[in-house]
Amino acid sequence: MDIELNRYIDHTLLKPDASRAQIDKLCAEALQYHFASVCVNLCWTKVCAEHLEKSDVKVCTVVGFPLGATTTLAKMFEADQAIEAGAREIDMVINIGALKSQLLEFVRSDIVGVLSSCRRSRRKQALLKVIIEAVLLTDEEKRIVCEIAKQAGADFVKTSTGFASGGATIADVRLMREVVGPDMGVKAAGGIRTRADALAMIEAGATRLGTSSGVAIVTAAG
Repeated sequence: MDIELNRYIDHTLLKPDASRAQIDKLCAEALQYHFASVCVNLCWTKVCAEHLEKSDVKVCTVVGFPLGATTTLAKMFEADQAIEAGAREIDMVINIGALKSQLLEFVRSDIVGVLSSCRRSRRKQALLKVIIEAVLLTDEEKRIVCEIAKQAGADFVKTSTGFASGGATIADVRLMREVVGPDMGVKAAGGIRTRADALAMIEAGATRLGTSSGVAIVTAAG
């Protein structure tokens, strides 16, 4: 196992039919391999927090997922609920339609709103990752929203939900890294299944990887 590589991984299970047994297994694997986090839907946040309470594995919860088309207040409420249940990382989906409509202040205020939930309590602060769903955007739109997320104070930009027509690409990760600079996180997610995939994303500038193949990645020969 590559100790460095495992700490890049958000061990992910976001399928709508995920069972309690599968969530329990996800957490057990995260503990065994010391992944950065488990990434789950809101209903499983408390279960994961209880599993991982005394470990260095964080709980990451998705918000406005997977479409990003709910209201800002709804996203903030989800984030509040997740953080109260034990999440310490929040992955929110932007309002993609607003971005494409050039309603840039709306996009910014949506991010700022969720960020305010993440920062509301010093005792229970959470990182914010902003999912841009890159496969649905032009390169110019990707640049614009990455700059908005950076200026808003988000901790990461993230390529994809994994539920659209495509996931992370090397080109998108490079573009996102170029826009946000060296100090902001870039999370690649969607379609990362092998050790080679993971290393290529990191080489392109990713500092976190969202994948359901974490165990296969860190146990692969290499």
